[in-house]
Amino acid sequence: MDDDDRPRPRGDSASRLAGESLDSYSQEELDLRVELLEAEIARVTAHKDRAAAHRLAADAFFKPKVP
Repeated sequence: MDDDDRPRPRGDSASRLAGESLDSYSQEELDLRVELLEAEIARVTAHKDRAAAHRLAADAFFKPKVP
C-alpha cells in the first residue's frame, strides 16, 4: 500500500510548529515562514467558512417544516 493511500495522522501541527526553536532562522527565512503561515491561515479559514455554509444549507434543508 502506498503511503498516500493511508490516512494521515491528525496530530496538532500548530503545537509542533509553536514548539520549534527559531534561533537558527535568518530574517529572510522568518519572513518566508510568516508568509507561508499566513497563507495556511487563509486556506484553513476558507475551508472553515465553506464547511459552515454547507452546514447551514444542510440545516435549512432538513429543518422540520412548521405548519
